[in-house]
Amino acid sequence: MSSDVEQPATPRTSERGAATRSALLRAARDVFVSKGFAEAGVTDVVARAEASVGSLYHHFSGKADLYETLFEEWQSRQSQRTKQAVRDARAGGESDPMRVFVSAARAYLDGCLEERELAALFLRGDGPPGFELVMRARLRKWAQRNAALFEDDEAALVVVLTGALAAAVSEVVLSDDRELAEDVLTIVAQIRPAASAGEALSG
Repeated sequence: MSSDVEQPATPRTSERGAATRSALLRAARDVFVSKGFAEAGVTDVVARAEASVGSLYHHFSGKADLYETLFEEWQSRQSQRTKQAVRDARAGGESDPMRVFVSAARAYLDGCLEERELAALFLRGDGPPGFELVMRARLRKWAQRNAALFEDDEAALVVVLTGALAAAVSEVVLSDDRELAEDVLTIVAQIRPAASAGEALSG
């Protein structure tokens, strides 16, 4: 007698599904990087992944979902890089918030250069409709994480640091210039809160 209860996927089926999803994401990355989001098509992605259109829509809702998933996974890797840098800096005895921030910023920039084509894809502005809102929300979240490194009364400093680094990321990624990245970090490390700057001048 057959049962109407849906059986859970076997490990082999699950592995096959995960492999197909990964292949589709890799293909989407290559297609978006080479053609841009607007010019890329679902058929381009499935052809490169050697998959079917049906399998793509099984895992993703469409082209925009592929793009946004690539972005979220990249941001997750970036977050892990920066969190590890903060942990390493503190484990090494660093307590100066600015130096800890610079360690995290260096890890972020290194990640951008390590995955430069993907980073450039998201910075070019050629994304799905509404993606600029996703980017703005991500920038606010980044600022909140930065703020956690500093005192509560240093909100203006966090705004300046986050904005400056966001602009620097764009220039560094598009130019693929590691020396520029280090120069940026050297300048950022010299920024101090207004009160500290005033005390330094009066002292």
